[in-house]
Amino acid sequence: MTSGKHNLPLIAGGDWNDGMNRVGIEGRGESIWLGWFLYSTLNRFADLCEQRGQDEPAAGYRQCAIDLAQAIEHSAWDGNWYVRAFYDDGSLLGSSENQECQIDSIAQSWAILSGACDRQRASRAMQSVYERLVLNHQRMVLLFTLPFDKTLRDPGYIKGYPPGVRENGGQYTHAALWSAWAFLNLDQSEKGFELFQLLNPILHAETLDQANHYRVEPYVVAADVYSAPPFTGQGGWTWYTGSSSWMYRLGLEGLLGIKKKGNLLEVDPRIPGNWPGFRVTYRFGTAFYEFIVQNPDSVNQGVKQVYLNDQELTDKQIPLLQDDGNHTVVIVMG
Repeated sequence: MTSGKHNLPLIAGGDWNDGMNRVGIEGRGESIWLGWFLYSTLNRFADLCEQRGQDEPAAGYRQCAIDLAQAIEHSAWDGNWYVRAFYDDGSLLGSSENQECQIDSIAQSWAILSGACDRQRASRAMQSVYERLVLNHQRMVLLFTLPFDKTLRDPGYIKGYPPGVRENGGQYTHAALWSAWAFLNLDQSEKGFELFQLLNPILHAETLDQANHYRVEPYVVAADVYSAPPFTGQGGWTWYTGSSSWMYRLGLEGLLGIKKKGNLLEVDPRIPGNWPGFRVTYRFGTAFYEFIVQNPDSVNQGVKQVYLNDQELTDKQIPLLQDDGNHTVVIVMG
């Protein structure tokens, strides 16, 4: 539902971040992240309508998405990134004008993941994410900065967490993975992989001292990592998180570029240029596919040739068959 001053989706009791449950408590606050997400949903639903021969409603959904994107671009650009939301009275959240929560990552990453935003603005916004929210030395990617602490505004129970703990300005891994994927979609593979490595729990415990500092299991994804001393770099809430599935998808679909569409598979990697290639074994029903990806020209992306069982596929789409067979797929990047 869109309403309010800027014709954007209402944040109400919280959008993705339910901790921001008082930003729109009076029913007029608006969410920029939810605007990007709704844009993506409208277009996907339009695709479904078109597949069913329902062209008229599909056109209506696409027009709604266009109008929504225009409203966001008109109202939400802060100069170097997109704001996060508007309070009930129209005040900004996630703006350079704020003392706390000046920049929030998901308003930037979903601008790219939705495919809705101006490309030049998107690049600038993600550069701001890299400059303000990526902490290489501490090996974390923050949800936003600065944490809520002394502000007189009441964004909701998110402010009940101490600064830098969980979603109040710490690393919320779910959102951090979206940031990595956004860099990949911007064709910035090196940065995307850099963030993937920062988020990889194994690399938080390469030594006994690191493991003792991290304090949680390095073989599962932690939902959050604290950013404030004396707990900086300490993980929290393992085993109970949707971040693990997003990390799996980021690795398989985002980096390695393996995407299933019906009974077809496409491979379009976004990898560091110094990778010579990689191998993946993929099971489809009773069949096994061995993918051998070669990168002779040291590129980040681009597929030149695809072979299935030594036969070149001119459309580069790999048919998936449940035939109990073992199949070899060779992909040459370039």
